[in-house]
Amino acid sequence: MSGANFWLFLAAALIIAAIPGPAILYVAARTLSGGRKAGVASTFGTALGGLFHVIGGGLGVSAIILASAELFAVLKFAGALYLIWLGVRAFREAGHLLPEPAAPRSANRAFREGIVVEALNPKMAAFFLAFIPQFIDPAASHPALQFMALGLITVALNTVADIIVVALASRARATLVGRPVFLQRLRQGSGLFMAGLGLSLALARRPAAS
Repeated sequence: MSGANFWLFLAAALIIAAIPGPAILYVAARTLSGGRKAGVASTFGTALGGLFHVIGGGLGVSAIILASAELFAVLKFAGALYLIWLGVRAFREAGHLLPEPAAPRSANRAFREGIVVEALNPKMAAFFLAFIPQFIDPAASHPALQFMALGLITVALNTVADIIVVALASRARATLVGRPVFLQRLRQGSGLFMAGLGLSLALARRPAAS
């Protein structure tokens, strides 16, 4: 890849990372629901889940999934149901006004859930396949490695943006600690929002073949 092409890719990736998308909204809701440590853990979980799409895109697996209406539907509905289940669980847990779960246990659970949420989102596979190939140099060797390298940079930039969102959401949550009823409503709202993201994913359409 030429230097000019790389800087163009980097500028585009930075802009995309700064635009609020489903991943950022999920991480924000997760932070508001479970606290800063859960938010950070879910951020790294979604990053690892994103790497599945990067590797799958580089190896051609993502293209196979997107080309098959059946495979796309299975992955889409699995991810949607999982998100809805997480949202319902967060709503129910918030309704009891219980103290925040033990930090290590809560963080580990958030990390695992972040991996599954991102890995089961076929829209991420479609994004990588639509965005990254524009910056690959076909004349250079190893296009699959180019894809994975650019995908890794994209995931890293998205993770930085997510961490910033976690810090902002955590600060907002901390100001509400002295208002437990309002905090309860906020956590319930976060659960409903996660369920809404699941419904949005369930309604997603498979990208048209080019």
